Amino acid sequence: MNETYTLSNGVEIPKLGLGTWFIDDDKAAQAVRDAVAAGYRYIDTAQAYGNERGVGDGVRTADVPREEIFVSSKLAAEIKDYEGTVAAIDRSLTTMGLDQIDLMLIHSPQPWSDFRGGDYAEGNREAWRALEDAYNAGKLRSIGVSNFEQDDIENILQTATVAPQVNQLLVHVGNTPTDLIDYCVGRNLLVEAYSPIGHGAILQNEELRTMAERYRVSVPQLSLRYTIQLGTVPLPKTANPDHMRSNSELDFEISDDDMNILRGLRIRDYGDDSVFPV
Repeated sequence: MNETYTLSNGVEIPKLGLGTWFIDDDKAAQAVRDAVAAGYRYIDTAQAYGNERGVGDGVRTADVPREEIFVSSKLAAEIKDYEGTVAAIDRSLTTMGLDQIDLMLIHSPQPWSDFRGGDYAEGNREAWRALEDAYNAGKLRSIGVSNFEQDDIENILQTATVAPQVNQLLVHVGNTPTDLIDYCVGRNLLVEAYSPIGHGAILQNEELRTMAERYRVSVPQLSLRYTIQLGTVPLPKTANPDHMRSNSELDFEISDDDMNILRGLRIRDYGDDSVFPV
């Protein structure tokens, strides 16, 4: 819980965070306070989650100083212009009641309604320019992207004066985008793993259950340890304090042979959650 990575700009980021997708705004503050009490020092939200107000309230009322908590948010995927991005960044700061956001990401290279669809290259470059300006103004400590593939990152780099420091991706046992992770590592982008327990669908996988039993851990713990050993930052989402504590108990090591087995698994049926484009 006390270990960190260092981003390319020198900012330290915890190796484990709390995701807040699907945590209602009126429950987010308590979830944040519970997470901080359990030892978490990284809280991830997004404009699209609709809970920035609650997350900000939780950060400001937690039992540790604000500077000890790393907070990330994401620009709504539909915003693909400079002025709209400037306004959205300021709106997030106001909504959360914070003077600075530790990490701000472009949530997706395309709007969700056209995910992996049309050409938004110029819009992403404009949004990135606004993130750079907010970064240089001290409003954001670090900046990055989410759901960006190699071509999307290369597009940003064509005109960037500040290179992205993070790429947040769907990474879990059964969905390991090895080539993209390797590319990000080569570009000095830290990869964050959202939905590291596969939207919960992988909890019933018998192969994972059997392996977890051998390590005397739960399937979520095995899954989270896997993403950590990949060199990524897992962001498990939960409002349950017991689950928060269990998800942080990762003091074991998966063998190289088992890591290779887990890398080779393909688990992409998310059941009821298959409607999500990512």
